[in-house]
Amino acid sequence: MNFAISYSGGKDSALALHRMVTSGHKPVALITTVNTLINRSWSHGIDDELLLAVSESLKIPLILCQCSADGYEQAFVRSLEKAREMGADSCVFGDIDIDGHKAWDEEQCEKAGLNCILPLWKQNREALVRETLSVGFKAVINVIDCSILDDSFLGKDLSAALVEKIKAAGADPCGENGEYHTFVYDGPVFSSPISIQTEKIIDLGAYKAVDIVYKK
Repeated sequence: MNFAISYSGGKDSALALHRMVTSGHKPVALITTVNTLINRSWSHGIDDELLLAVSESLKIPLILCQCSADGYEQAFVRSLEKAREMGADSCVFGDIDIDGHKAWDEEQCEKAGLNCILPLWKQNREALVRETLSVGFKAVINVIDCSILDDSFLGKDLSAALVEKIKAAGADPCGENGEYHTFVYDGPVFSSPISIQTEKIIDLGAYKAVDIVYKK
């Protein structure tokens, strides 16, 4: 199977990619949606320079799906169509168990004439985050929901011990409900680690983010 992957830069999409590659399937494109108002990826807040560095390390071409909230779906379908032109017959998503997300994924793939693949679907959330760590992915927490987690989690590398602290704070260990987001900078599908440094904390109201900068 030749596939594109909806790649947020976070741990779930990285694990989904890893599972597909180790099963013998070929990735032909990463699709990352970018908020045109802030020139950073939607939800995870990753800038273009970091996204390109990830693409280079993964050795998978990057499709930057630049869009506003109003034009999000249309832009995503255009990106899927571009991936199909590059040889993809399917698109992979890292969603786990939120039915509305699965329905959205399937609808967009149908519009673009691609199969929809969800390698993590309906699997235990905590088991998935622990698998992510056990196979060797390295990820930093870069966004938190302030109503659940505090600033001390920002900029920390995800680890088994940190997962326990996340649970103790009352958050889902995998962050599937949006309690936190991550940026994956190394792991089994990377040809080399992405060199990064964390800088200032950005207050986004209900959320806070730590700025992650690519170190060349």
